[in-house]
Amino acid sequence: MYDELTSVDIKKMEEEIRYRRVELAPVLMAEMKRTREFGDLSENAEYKEAKREKRRNEARIRYLENMIRTARIIDIEDTGEGKVALFDKVKIYNERANAEREIQIVTTLRQNALEGYISKESPLGSALMGRAVGDRILIEVSPTMSYYVRILEITKGEDNESLPISSY
Repeated sequence: MYDELTSVDIKKMEEEIRYRRVELAPVLMAEMKRTREFGDLSENAEYKEAKREKRRNEARIRYLENMIRTARIIDIEDTGEGKVALFDKVKIYNERANAEREIQIVTTLRQNALEGYISKESPLGSALMGRAVGDRILIEVSPTMSYYVRILEITKGEDNESLPISSY
């Protein structure tokens, strides 16, 4: 299985790996060394926390390296005028919630539903891709949960570096 990511996604992951290796790792090692000197390691909460942070940093590096290694690099497709594509902002009307909402379709690595960044691979994102203003679309979240949305407006977007990559 691979994730479809853009070259900007890869660049942002490589930058984070560099930061974690070059800047953060030495700080975490120094903190482990400092807290180790507090005495008995079996009861040294500061040392355990420093060790936990070091492992967390190493795990994030491995995660990002694996994402890069298994990623499929994609170009932003032009779906044509008036069709939803990656990085477009889409104003939708949710019939079930009786509410309008503006979302942006992004890669999985940059999703943040609370901020309105919806993955193109999510039920909502995948259902909207390639659709046009006025379309009424059934969003199937699970076999027992579905709802309809209507596309009210599409604003063409572009892949820019201002969208952060997700943490775990």
